[in-house]
Amino acid sequence: MPADPSPRFSSRARPGEGSSSASWGSAAGETPLQSVPRAKRLPPGPQRRDPQTSAVEIRRSSRRRRTVSAYREGDRTIVLLPARMSEAEEQRWVGVMLDKLAAQESKRMLGDADLAARAELLSEQYLAGRATPNTVRWVTNQNTRWGSCTPAEGSIRLSHRLQGMPEYVLDYVLLHELAHLLVPGHGPSFWRLLDAYPRTERARGYLEGVVAAGRLPHLPEARSE
Repeated sequence: MPADPSPRFSSRARPGEGSSSASWGSAAGETPLQSVPRAKRLPPGPQRRDPQTSAVEIRRSSRRRRTVSAYREGDRTIVLLPARMSEAEEQRWVGVMLDKLAAQESKRMLGDADLAARAELLSEQYLAGRATPNTVRWVTNQNTRWGSCTPAEGSIRLSHRLQGMPEYVLDYVLLHELAHLLVPGHGPSFWRLLDAYPRTERARGYLEGVVAAGRLPHLPEARSE
């Protein structure tokens, strides 16, 4: 899959927490208002926390103006928002922060063995188990492609730059290369294989955004409170 350089996201470690954290700033005094069940996700391997028991807790604060933060707390994800943020903005930012945390965890936790296990799960779920690669591994020499495969060898290689992206994007690229083990080109029969994956368009949009951002002279910084 063709690719361009991707932007980098900022992150921080929340004091006293051993879990993942992502932020566009911080402020104290948040009060929990509601808990929202977190969407189920395909586990990449045995190290992933069980998403079925995870929930999102929204905490709003009048002291927080423009910044948004999130961190894991056991089986919950805490998202810290400004009190004046609308419901539509809340939904959008919760999705953004969940993606950031998932990307951090994917980057930290997935090795080549995890990729192989994830490829097997994706093949079983979306390709009826017909795509069976011999090797799946990260590589650092793919600067113009997100992933590649050699059907004759049954090998799949993913660019290391995907390690900082949301797991649904990683799943899409991995599934894309798995489909190439069955259909070499990008004709209608190839895209029909990907129709079963519900986040194909979202993942493609994310990657297109990364490519567009990489062409900008600079990326805007987050505004402080």
